[in-house]
Amino acid sequence: MWGMARRGLRLATGLVLGAVMTAAELPFAVLSGLALLLVLAWPRGRRVVLERVCTAARFLTESNRSRLRVYFVTDTSDTYAGPRALQYLSLRWGLGLLGALVLSAALIGAAYGTVWIYILLFDEVRYPGTLALTSVGGLFLLFLGLQSSFGVAGLESKLARYYLGPSHQEALERRIEQLAASRAGVIAAVNDERRRIERDLHDGVQQRLVALGMLLGRALRSRDVQRADQLLRQAHEESSQALTELREVAWRVYPTVLDEAGLRAALETVAERSAISLRLDYELAAEPDTAVATVAYFLVSEAVTNAVKHSGAGLITVRVAPGEDSVLVHIEDDGSGGADSTGGGLFGLARRVAALDGRFQVDSPAGGPTIITAELPCA
Repeated sequence: MWGMARRGLRLATGLVLGAVMTAAELPFAVLSGLALLLVLAWPRGRRVVLERVCTAARFLTESNRSRLRVYFVTDTSDTYAGPRALQYLSLRWGLGLLGALVLSAALIGAAYGTVWIYILLFDEVRYPGTLALTSVGGLFLLFLGLQSSFGVAGLESKLARYYLGPSHQEALERRIEQLAASRAGVIAAVNDERRRIERDLHDGVQQRLVALGMLLGRALRSRDVQRADQLLRQAHEESSQALTELREVAWRVYPTVLDEAGLRAALETVAERSAISLRLDYELAAEPDTAVATVAYFLVSEAVTNAVKHSGAGLITVRVAPGEDSVLVHIEDDGSGGADSTGGGLFGLARRVAALDGRFQVDSPAGGPTIITAELPCA
């Protein structure tokens, strides 16, 4: 809920800035059109005017690209032509005005929807029916304004991508770079996983087995029956500990419950094993495919392990929900924050998500909370 509110606030800020920029874009579009119309029959003059108009258009367009990148998370190309920037601005100002209208409608709706609070506090209710209708109408207008703001933000992104790129070739080049990087990340993740398994076996199970062998050897050489019995008991305890640690290693490599009972059961097991209270909200109606389920499981498992070790949190909330052709994983803890997204653990999670061509984001301000979100594409 908090993540949705922050996203809405970010989009609203982007729309407000877009509305402010309309004050420069609308006069520019009108004056540019008039200037080009005056030199329409003069080829040389038209080229000069068009060049200067395009230069100014690129300046205004760069401001919009920065706004789109920060507030709408929309990536565009910096190789667009000047005429494309002029075409973009000739339409963009309309969306700026539309954004101002929907935000104004939301504010008016919020005012009318909450007016009953002020009347109850500072005045006498004389017409309760009218007050109720006004409040309901205001809340409905607020709902429409908020929904429309998301729609206008989507139109802003689509307009920018259409006129400002990236081009098909640039998109292919970026895609090749992303695939090469994700492939390298997968290879590195596999190697890291192998080193971790080797370390767990060497420091845990192998040491237990060495101690077990030594105890059995001493028991065989001992001529004291009581001493031999004591050594055999110790050997039995060591074998139990070795078996437990071996199961832990196997579980960290891949939990069999994921194949036998599905993702929900595997995540419930993570919640049961967690040293911190964990609340799981599982909203998937159908079981995702094996690759997505595996990444979702390890994403939650590793994030919970990191929170237990470093965050000092008292509660971890995990939400797994369906998205648009994707699975959304949201992990939040109420710890001290300050998690480094480039650190070993979180960077490994990012590589796992990137291997599925998904999106991974970490938000961990000092003082908390730490929020990890991932979008895993699926058929």
